[in-house]
Amino acid sequence: MTGSVETQVLDAAKYLRSVRPIDPAELTEYVTAELHPGEIRSILRAHALELSLQERADGTFAPIDTTSPLAPSFDQVERLPERYANVLEGLLEGRFGPTWWEGDAGDELRGLIRAFKADYFAGDAVEYDLATALGYAIYHLPIYFASVQYVLDQLGQRGLLSRELRVLDVGAGVGGPALGLAAYVGEEAVVDYRAVEPSAATTVLRAMLRETGPNFHWSIEERTIESFEPTGAYDLVLLANVLSELDEPVNVVRRLLRDLDTDGVLVCVAPADRRTSLHLREVERAIVDGNDSVDVFAPTLRLWPGRRPTDECWSFDERSPISIPRFQRSLDEGSGRTSGKRPVATREFVHREVRFSYSILRRDGRRRSTFRPDRGTFAPLAESAAAVTSRVDIAVVKLSRTLREPGAPPLYRVGDGSQDTPHFAVLTRETTLNEALRTADYGDVVIIEGGLLLWNDDEAAYNVVVDEDAVVDRVPPG
Repeated sequence: MTGSVETQVLDAAKYLRSVRPIDPAELTEYVTAELHPGEIRSILRAHALELSLQERADGTFAPIDTTSPLAPSFDQVERLPERYANVLEGLLEGRFGPTWWEGDAGDELRGLIRAFKADYFAGDAVEYDLATALGYAIYHLPIYFASVQYVLDQLGQRGLLSRELRVLDVGAGVGGPALGLAAYVGEEAVVDYRAVEPSAATTVLRAMLRETGPNFHWSIEERTIESFEPTGAYDLVLLANVLSELDEPVNVVRRLLRDLDTDGVLVCVAPADRRTSLHLREVERAIVDGNDSVDVFAPTLRLWPGRRPTDECWSFDERSPISIPRFQRSLDEGSGRTSGKRPVATREFVHREVRFSYSILRRDGRRRSTFRPDRGTFAPLAESAAAVTSRVDIAVVKLSRTLREPGAPPLYRVGDGSQDTPHFAVLTRETTLNEALRTADYGDVVIIEGGLLLWNDDEAAYNVVVDEDAVVDRVPPG
């Protein structure tokens, strides 16, 4: 066999992949040089996507099943995996010492977290050195790990993720979204993951990525997205918790959309607070409205062709809280240990509520729901002013969990992509005929028949009252 050693390995792999699983030890017989099986394994890993090979638990390589889409077994995220917690604690010990949560080190970390939270809520840029990146990881890594999986599941549960994924992660930070992606696809896919991150957070990111599986092939570009030149077409472009940090987010998103594969997706995720959530919707609308080549897959569907929303849309999803990781608990209770007092949980440094806003954009016309209202049956929300105090039939997307405390009538934000004023549906009396308003998931399309449309002067919004005379049906996604 002639050619370079690497070429010989690849040629042999291309031949054997159609015959049987490839054992790196067996490939030593196909090359002229003396190579250790570990060296051959490294070559196969480096070219796994090119060869469409997946590394199996027994150490052999087999062709990826491209005949069926990724079908993850996903329910909910309960906690950050222990191996990632161990990595973070190891970094903290290396930077601050074995009792990093106590004394001056603990005080420094708590001060850094307070500072970047204050900067964030003020809309100021956060400057990342290693210490700040570690504080950021303590507070945000578990939540970002969880939230991205719920967003990806909007695609995975509908068979819209390939078992071969080329991913670009813009503003990858300390790695929460990357680790969430790796956990979501598991060993069912081969991922070519490229991170773009210009800050000192790459020290944390690199350490975290080393703990992903053998089929998660990663690289890091330590530069801004504005200076990055993509190569090829991506199946998934991810901008998680970064839009508000970009100088020209609309221009960046427009450019990245051109780098999607024909059936690829661009996913934006933002924290659920008012400022960043509204900013995400502003970017989404600037990209989609008036642009026939891009559509919202989820959640803020435009149900009426030719219409566009202009209301102020603070919309976010919420899932079950995750378990408190021990590094958060240690830092939270650390101030008490410093002074010799009994540890007291302040909860200031615990972050376990999974709330997030997101937007999934596609160029192929696919949407989470293909439903289109019939103008002869339903009224667009844009025409609500003419129907106040009347019973209306509307088709809307459920855009929140209940916005009221337990015991009060459930209240949900709704939209149909035509509204110029906020709309809410309030379930004043639940029946078997209208319970779908409560049981429908975030992002589902529901049909409300006979809802009483009222104007809420205090909130400058419309309320659709769903009582015993109203009927609600969930439209199956598809």
